[in-house]
Amino acid sequence: MKKIIVGAALLGTIGLQAQRSEVEFTEFDLDNGLHVILHEDHSTPIVAVTVLYHVGSKDEVTGRTGFAHFFEHLLFEGSEHIERGEYMKIVQSNGGALNANTTQDRTFYYEVLPANQLELGLWLESERMLHAKITQEGVDTQREVVKEEKRMRVDNQPYGSFQAEMFGNAFKVHPYHWTPIGSMADLNSAMLSEFIDFYKKFYVPNNATLSIAGDLDIDDTKEMIEMYFGDIPSGAEVVHPKVVEPAMTAEYVDTIYDNIQLPAVFVGYRIPAQTSEDAYALEMLNNVLSRGGSSMLNRRMVDQDQIALQVVSFPYTLEDYGLFINLALVNGESTTADLLRVMDEEIAKLKNGLIEEEVHTRALNQMESSFIQSNSSMAGIAESLANYHVYYGDANLINTEIERYRKVTREDIQRVAKKYLNADNRVVLHYLPMSAKPSEE
Repeated sequence: MKKIIVGAALLGTIGLQAQRSEVEFTEFDLDNGLHVILHEDHSTPIVAVTVLYHVGSKDEVTGRTGFAHFFEHLLFEGSEHIERGEYMKIVQSNGGALNANTTQDRTFYYEVLPANQLELGLWLESERMLHAKITQEGVDTQREVVKEEKRMRVDNQPYGSFQAEMFGNAFKVHPYHWTPIGSMADLNSAMLSEFIDFYKKFYVPNNATLSIAGDLDIDDTKEMIEMYFGDIPSGAEVVHPKVVEPAMTAEYVDTIYDNIQLPAVFVGYRIPAQTSEDAYALEMLNNVLSRGGSSMLNRRMVDQDQIALQVVSFPYTLEDYGLFINLALVNGESTTADLLRVMDEEIAKLKNGLIEEEVHTRALNQMESSFIQSNSSMAGIAESLANYHVYYGDANLINTEIERYRKVTREDIQRVAKKYLNADNRVVLHYLPMSAKPSEE
């Protein structure tokens, strides 16, 4: 269960023009610390009920990694009042869809339901928060599910190890060193009591944000929320790790032999937290580098030099730090060294001169389009509101954050390129087919 995927017929969409208007919302705290955000919109008869728990893989400890992602699966096992295996059936039989995802910083659950089933969604999430059934049988079952997911998404996926390799070498002391999938050995050796303790520590109302968007009545919804969540006891204050990762001082380079057909190069530069002002300039820089056919890397590497079959860049932004990722697949007789060399040449252009006004305008237009698209569904609005509250302390950024991008100048883009996209601040991974691996004597 990863990124939200919901059927278009169920979710519906709000016109992009409509999304340029302000997203109105109400927010408040229950006495137990649960933060609630409500967005009322009668344009389509659905509601998205979401809960963001501020717990991810960075909240784990060495030797017990993978817990946050494991719980994403485990908490669909059932509760004291929901039979094992019935959670999904209840939602689907009532015309809804559900899923969840885990990152280094959070675990996010949602149901999208017909508007007249709002109370059902509240009951289901209150059961998850208060009455989750954590049994040895459930743990054993989900261990196998997670192992299979790892085999599919990592072990048997071309280039599937890149995230673990990239983060494992870019971070040495911060818990971003490991990825959400965690260690199967850690999960296998964990006792039932440790899973129960994890639930009691992190799955508490004062570590959660309940965000609901859709065809609802604010006053009626407040009453139902108080009924289903008001009596859930608060937990101890959750303290997230505050680990300072030393600056990188040298380039890390490695060659990885994988079951792949096409060699590829992955380059990751350490960047600051997603709330940093520089994060906005880096997003804009990303649009200039690789978004669209006219972007710098695509035009040079795919169209002009024809050394790359595909080239992509993206900021992998997180709560504490992040990585700016560039990757490219070789074309023809080119090598990963060729790809890296040309990438560096194009980045050097960003450092040595300002981009043209037309390029800057196009990058901003792309940013505005993405901003609108991210809030074009009820689930998207609910998730954005929760994210902005948890990470930025300001849910109203759903209406105003675009202004931060509009303030990014060409000089800012040049500045962050010079500051972060440097060889001594990166991890370089050359992926080669197993057939290229030197034979051992």
